[in-house]
Amino acid sequence: MTGAALPMLKRYFPILTWARSYSRETLEADLIAAVIVTIMLIPQSLAYALLAGLPAEVGLYASIAPLVIYAFLGTSRTLAVGPVAVASLMTAASVGALAAQGTPEYLGAAVALAFVSGVMLLGMGLLRLGFIASFLSHPVISGFISASGILIAASQIKHLLGINAGGQTLLAVLGGLWRHIGDINVPTVLVGVSATAFLFWARKGLKPFLEANGVAPRLAMLLARTGPVAAVAVTILLTWALGLEGRGVRVVGVVPSGLPMPTLPPFDLTLWAHIAVPALMIAIVGYVETISVAQTLAAKRRQRIDPDQELIALGGANIGAALSGGFPVTGGFARSVVNFDAGAETPAAGAFTAIGMALATLMLTPVLYYLPQATLAATIIVAVLSLVDLGAIRRTFAYSISDGVAMAATIVLTLLAGVEVGISAGVMLSIGLHLWRTSRPHVAVVGQVPGTEHFRNTDRHRVITLPEVLSLRIDESLYFPNARFLEDTVYDAIASDKRIRHVVLMCPAVNVIDASALESLEAINDQLRDAGVSLHLSEVKGPVMDSLSRSHLLRNLSGRVFLTQFDALMALAPAVTRNTLAAPRCETSRAAQ
Repeated sequence: MTGAALPMLKRYFPILTWARSYSRETLEADLIAAVIVTIMLIPQSLAYALLAGLPAEVGLYASIAPLVIYAFLGTSRTLAVGPVAVASLMTAASVGALAAQGTPEYLGAAVALAFVSGVMLLGMGLLRLGFIASFLSHPVISGFISASGILIAASQIKHLLGINAGGQTLLAVLGGLWRHIGDINVPTVLVGVSATAFLFWARKGLKPFLEANGVAPRLAMLLARTGPVAAVAVTILLTWALGLEGRGVRVVGVVPSGLPMPTLPPFDLTLWAHIAVPALMIAIVGYVETISVAQTLAAKRRQRIDPDQELIALGGANIGAALSGGFPVTGGFARSVVNFDAGAETPAAGAFTAIGMALATLMLTPVLYYLPQATLAATIIVAVLSLVDLGAIRRTFAYSISDGVAMAATIVLTLLAGVEVGISAGVMLSIGLHLWRTSRPHVAVVGQVPGTEHFRNTDRHRVITLPEVLSLRIDESLYFPNARFLEDTVYDAIASDKRIRHVVLMCPAVNVIDASALESLEAINDQLRDAGVSLHLSEVKGPVMDSLSRSHLLRNLSGRVFLTQFDALMALAPAVTRNTLAAPRCETSRAAQ
């Protein structure tokens, strides 16, 4: 192997880096973490498959190959990849519009969705397009996840009540529940409500209870995470012993034993065209969730995450899910935290978890026959409600009205129009609000702070200004949406004060000047020259200066380019500037800059 090939292989296969130092101690830590995560993942994978409208065994299949592939390609040492609630909901929403649940066409469309999503992620990773995730602002993602949590929880109430009700929006779900409210099955309600209450208590109260009874804190924490397994075991035994299936309690039923057989997704171009947009949405939302979890956990151990390689790893995991008959997967927050807390040292823990899931498909599926669907619904409800953070709406509005609007709109549209409309509208609204906000950048008239070489906003500080020199600080990069705004600002200032002979544009916050903004600056320069006013620039950043040096602006500039605003005023009004510098320094701030 050549010297150039090895670094390339290590970049795309991080396992070649960490596997070289793999030790017995690391193996023991990864095995312990894998056992704990496997116990947690079995009920979750079943529940999320049903949430996606798929047979329960498909959740098990989606929890094997993706984990192995991520172990080879992923850069996070503790990320746990597999089915998650939001991706399952998005799968049900997109595939449900194409085929009826329970049909081969529905399963084929879900497999194709995972494959197309994986190919998109893989392509974005190879092209280093990780920045695309930045188009989903945090308020939009937070709002979407909260709304999805509410929608998922509402959709699972039918299983707690033992009734038939459907719908892809909150109103449709609630309407279905109301229409079938008379069909409630009492034994199902008892099972579902009891399981839900226990899981809520286990999330908060089981750990203190175990500690109070002499269990070590770390072990108590890990045991508390396995609460869903206890709920599954107890309700299976009760359903079998009391014959609850015969009393109307719906159970998972026959779960086929055996490992998933390699399969190919349906290569139907019409189907692919219908699922292209949902696949892209699942890919981006899943990547944002994955990279957020991975970076959070990596920071705790001072480890590094490669965002572009994570795209490749997540893409490979989804392709693996499709080829093994699964549905879209991503990095799960709860499982990853458990994996981290359990002491996982490398991605090998995920591969060992995959082995545990494979053994479960071979050995445990007969036991799952009597598992009540109400128990799985309770598992989903408790998991997703922890994602809901409606208090974030108030906090976001208090800080930024535009971000608050984007967040609230995402929540409302997701609940009332569905997940695809909600996330799409949130993205478009975020981009639109950003363009609107940056189209009217903050431009401050600045003056010299007495006793210093500093210049601050005249509306916020006691500063010295000169009637013949207008100093404008531009607090935004200049590009096509705000180019005309800058022209209007300068022209209005010149027209309102005939004493002005110099305009200095102070540019410390200008990182980019695009072609449209360049034309505006050239137009300003020409207009001011005709009016007998000189245009100057100060504090221009190096990369921006490099771009301007390739244009005609600097050659035709009526004024000069200064390193600092103080240099500009020293050249244009040296006497007043020196006197201001020599003046006693005083408390000048009336507010933030």
